[in-house]
Amino acid sequence: MSAVVVLLVALALAAVVGLWVRRREGAVRTSDRGGASGSRAHALRTAGATDGAVTVLHFSATWCGPCAAVRRVVSAVVSDLESAGHRVSDVEVDMDENPQLARDFGVMSLPTTFVLDGAMRERSRASGVPSSKDLRAAVLSASDSPSSE
Repeated sequence: MSAVVVLLVALALAAVVGLWVRRREGAVRTSDRGGASGSRAHALRTAGATDGAVTVLHFSATWCGPCAAVRRVVSAVVSDLESAGHRVSDVEVDMDENPQLARDFGVMSLPTTFVLDGAMRERSRASGVPSSKDLRAAVLSASDSPSSE
């Protein structure tokens, strides 16, 4: 009887953890981790980030299936906002080719997307595939921040 109770508790716990992970997947969360250090800012510029522009930085790998979906979402949002006159850059970093930058940003899973303001400060992050609507709102919020002007 006690084995059945233990099994039921384990299944319930697994279900709760699974629902929690699923709920967070792709959600764009606001973050404020301060400015980029000199080495991080240099690495970001080397990867393609532009000073003074909001940067959508997404970490990927050739073996990551969902990364292709993130690539499409980011590309569509950036193109839409650029055509509306916003300064936005799309920077994709292969985690296998640049593991130090991934460590600097605390990337624990792929795909992971960050929105950086014009001062290269982290304003938002998403693990998984963000919705176009949420990503667009995060980019517009970062472009409104005083440090991105």
